[in-house]
Amino acid sequence: MNFKLLHKDKSSKARLGLLNTAHGKVHTPCFMPVGTQATIKTLSNDEMEKCGAEMIMANAYHLYLRPGEKVLKKAGGLHKFMAWDGPIMTDSGGYQIFSLAVLRKIRKEGVEFKSHIDGSKHFMTPGHIIRFQKVLGSDIMMPLDECLHYPVSRNNVEESLKTTFDWAKKSKRAHARSPHERIKPAPCNDTGVRGPMLFGIVQGSTYLDLRKRAIEEIVGLDFDGYAIGGVAVGEPQDLIHEVTEYTASALPQNKARYLMGVGTPLDMLDAISEGVDLFDCVVPTRNGRNGQAFTWSGELQLRNAPFKEDFAPVDKKCSCYTCRNHTRAYIRHLFNTGEILGLRLVSLHNIYFYVKLIESSHKAIKENRFKKFVKDFKAKYNCSRFDLAHERGRTSNS
Repeated sequence: MNFKLLHKDKSSKARLGLLNTAHGKVHTPCFMPVGTQATIKTLSNDEMEKCGAEMIMANAYHLYLRPGEKVLKKAGGLHKFMAWDGPIMTDSGGYQIFSLAVLRKIRKEGVEFKSHIDGSKHFMTPGHIIRFQKVLGSDIMMPLDECLHYPVSRNNVEESLKTTFDWAKKSKRAHARSPHERIKPAPCNDTGVRGPMLFGIVQGSTYLDLRKRAIEEIVGLDFDGYAIGGVAVGEPQDLIHEVTEYTASALPQNKARYLMGVGTPLDMLDAISEGVDLFDCVVPTRNGRNGQAFTWSGELQLRNAPFKEDFAPVDKKCSCYTCRNHTRAYIRHLFNTGEILGLRLVSLHNIYFYVKLIESSHKAIKENRFKKFVKDFKAKYNCSRFDLAHERGRTSNS
């Protein structure tokens, strides 16, 4: 087994696990910084390692378009191309194909689309996606699926599930056709795993009975792990939690569970409480590039006027490079003068905060007090968010 369940929290459904990959071990719960195009925006691999990130996420759709299969194959795969020795999960790009590409057309064999970059035409089958991710040398691969936005009719979801299940079967067959492929492990990281894992994706929108059907079908194919897809695509917060809790509780205990694209601090803690193991989200870096910092007391918009003469660190409880060396006033100055360093400093802080939040969750789960940990965190975090929201309502971003 590539996933080992180590401990279950007695106060919630939260759990600790160990995921073995060809490029190292991953302790779960785990947050994966998103390196869509083979980079965590504005940050270096060395900074990711110092933050404690164990695995990162990349996107097959974007890498297929640029730099393309020929370049990546010649480079020796994605790990060598971007000089990252740790585990990499790659998304198939299904969500991007359906949200970014233009004039897409779904066929039984796959999906035809035009690139959002130059309008060039492409046709991708489930087998093509698996083969390309093997060229990348992915440690964990995701199959091609159809992700629908909310709201969506039941009939559309039912038809979509048929497509996703058919593509899942084809992806599984494509993966099985090359069982002897080897991925050379990084030095000192030989975990005994010699090939990429393939996760199945559970769709079904907000229709729980359709989710149940999808779980039965996808789990029946016996994937290495399972992803909860089709959440945080426009539905209200209460439905996100309802769907996540329902789906996670119905998935196998002995396989890793991955919640796709959901990752505010509060969302992650709620999902961990529901038994989710893996997360990825662009929020810490995307919001960081806009001046929003996540702290143990709440969210700060550092471009706002109240921070002009605030010489405290971003977060007094944080020991990241940003907080050890720079002040809120300095960072506000960087943003208001258009200096790139400001984007980097807040993004770096946010990634560090996310990783440390997960590490603190590990300790709380191990000590069977995760429910109290979440309650205490939310009490401080929500209070701060309320105060900051009030403050933002009466100040400008000048």
